[in-house]
Amino acid sequence: MQPFDTVTGSAAPLLAANIDTDVIMPKQFLKGIDRSGLAQGVFFDLRLLPDGTPNPGFILNQPAWQQASFLVTGPNFGCGSSREHAVWGLRQRGIRALIGTRFAGIFQDNCQRNGVLVIQLDEAQLANIAEVVSQPATAELSVDLPRQQIRLADGTVIPFLIDELGKQALMQGLDAVGATLQRAEQIRAFERQHLRDNPWLNL
Repeated sequence: MQPFDTVTGSAAPLLAANIDTDVIMPKQFLKGIDRSGLAQGVFFDLRLLPDGTPNPGFILNQPAWQQASFLVTGPNFGCGSSREHAVWGLRQRGIRALIGTRFAGIFQDNCQRNGVLVIQLDEAQLANIAEVVSQPATAELSVDLPRQQIRLADGTVIPFLIDELGKQALMQGLDAVGATLQRAEQIRAFERQHLRDNPWLNL
């Protein structure tokens, strides 16, 4: 995974509540045998009109947010089914972090495993961010993971919390397997000791 240090980019406000994984990645994009091409499925039914042309009213189709690195989300973002394709697609689309008040649990775990930072704030902090980034001239912000800060274009600095293990994994670009392999020698030492303590397991 790509390590996350300090990332600067535009942040698109997508503040509707309960945006589920079928909205993020519709089921017709789950047919492939690998992860390729999922960026085109992200918010497919919101991005495109019935005739297949881009929906000019959708935030990610508007010039200031077309290359957004962040989404500022409404409550319970990522609810519904546990499809990991939703996170894969967001990551392929260039989304590095999600900023909201509340996320579905399995979706949040999938983000962590795939290098997408999830930042949870209180409603007042989120409203402040959404107000600033909703204007094209101030849509850009920076997320500083080492310092655990969001820096807005108007100079506002908003701190956020993250568990230390998750923070280190994101900063080092490690998924669950990579994080486990960092302790490979400890695991092997435990296995050797366990077999010495329980020799009957070798039978």
